[in-house]
Amino acid sequence: MNLIGRKKAPKTPPIDGERKKELQLFEKYTGIRFRRLDLLNLAFSHRSYANENQENIDNNEKLEFLGDSVLGLVVSEYLYQTLPDRAEGDLAKIKSFVVSEDSLATVARGIKVDNFVLIGKGEEYSGGRTKKAILADCMEAIFGAYFLDSGFKSCKSFILQLLVPEIEKVLQDKHRKDYKTLLQEFVQKKFKNYPKYNLVKKTGPDHDRTFWIDVKVNGKVFGPGMGKNKKEAEQKAAEQAFKYFDQDKKRK
Repeated sequence: MNLIGRKKAPKTPPIDGERKKELQLFEKYTGIRFRRLDLLNLAFSHRSYANENQENIDNNEKLEFLGDSVLGLVVSEYLYQTLPDRAEGDLAKIKSFVVSEDSLATVARGIKVDNFVLIGKGEEYSGGRTKKAILADCMEAIFGAYFLDSGFKSCKSFILQLLVPEIEKVLQDKHRKDYKTLLQEFVQKKFKNYPKYNLVKKTGPDHDRTFWIDVKVNGKVFGPGMGKNKKEAEQKAAEQAFKYFDQDKKRK
């Protein structure tokens, strides 16, 4: 099978006069400039929007794939250069927090990505503009688009402008914690087993579910945690459990 085929240009969403002004506003807000606004517009094109569009346009998922790799390289290089005394495991943990969905969604909200993302009607009605996954994926797609448009050096500068403050939060222990991972590491070390998560209930229509999940640790149940998806609900339950054991450890 020949994997090297003819290069196919992506079919980007159309840009009318109003949309052009919006994209230029985003450029002004972030301090970057695209040679090709159509690439930036494609970075904002969520699959729900592309699927509903009659012109058979592409979505931002391939740009997201590219941006994820560029982001990982930039953050890894920065950590390697600025924290020479840290072990590889420490650098990996810091990186995992910085490039996480939570972190990227926070960055995306900071530069108003939610105002510019193109989503379908169904996603719009279910609060898609506030969903962390959509915002984080869009942020990676923007990195991918800017890399293609302006090269690695410019993209690296843009990424560091946005992510160095997030790195500093982690170094100062002011970041949002991944309580599922923290709890699992604690439970494995302390009790030689694993936390067990249980779906208590789910409420709401299919497009706007709320999940309630508790977690059992060594026979004790914590929660339930509530979230708009299972991952978020598990994090909330894990947070309750981890904080209980952390306080218990401090009392002893």
